[in-house]
Amino acid sequence: MDDLVSVEWLAANIRAADLVVLDASWHLPAANRDPRQDYEARHIPGARFFDIEMLADHDAATSHMLPSADAFAAGMEALGVGSDDRIVIYDDSDLRTSARAWFMLRHFGARNVAILDGGLKRWIAEGHPVTADPPPERRASFAAAARPNEVVTKADLLRGVGVPLADARAPARFAGTEPEPRPGLEAGHMPGARNLPFSALYDADGRFRAPGEIRAAFENAGLDPERPFVATCGSGVTANSLIFAARLLGNRDSRLYDGSWSEWGADPHTPKEKG
Repeated sequence: MDDLVSVEWLAANIRAADLVVLDASWHLPAANRDPRQDYEARHIPGARFFDIEMLADHDAATSHMLPSADAFAAGMEALGVGSDDRIVIYDDSDLRTSARAWFMLRHFGARNVAILDGGLKRWIAEGHPVTADPPPERRASFAAAARPNEVVTKADLLRGVGVPLADARAPARFAGTEPEPRPGLEAGHMPGARNLPFSALYDADGRFRAPGEIRAAFENAGLDPERPFVATCGSGVTANSLIFAARLLGNRDSRLYDGSWSEWGADPHTPKEKG
């Protein structure tokens, strides 16, 4: 299974016993949408709801930080997802939150994980069915262990990581000309960061752009998509689109700053730039 699969591929393989489909939709509060309610109203048949908000470290100072490996494993087993399963993730979110779930699953040891190109909207647009029926119960075992060298911390960045920083936020937030949606955060970006809005990697219908267009988006931001970088954003969600898009071009060495601007911007002692 490739990292990115089409709705045609999923429709042809959806009944395979080792295939698990996950709805990983999540929204910012301003969207006024409840992703679980949306899932319960309609989802791809057999899909299970991957709750980004619940599958998190609830003792962390910032939102939906990565949980412990044990907590993630427990969550996956309760959901009926095994680390040896083939897993296809989709979303119905303007934030393209499938990429966050893809990163989490792989980070904690899932071996075969893909994103459904275009998500739920593309599935429906091509005439495939949706349902409100809950998925059948499924027993699964998830052997979780965090992969090393995939996540960096604020302390790592303050010491210097030796690779470029790629910020996936919108240009106005990166420049500091637009206030942050979360209270208590200063505006701006980390010194030396390059701005590559995650939206630049997707077509209007939610599918990933062609490889040449993805490469051009990175290069226009002053980034080499085939060389290591650290991806950051507002709260560690949309940054994963940069990591996934670079992977489509062969990059296997980029990392995530999970705390992102929610952590960096809240600390009065961290250096910040505008413009």
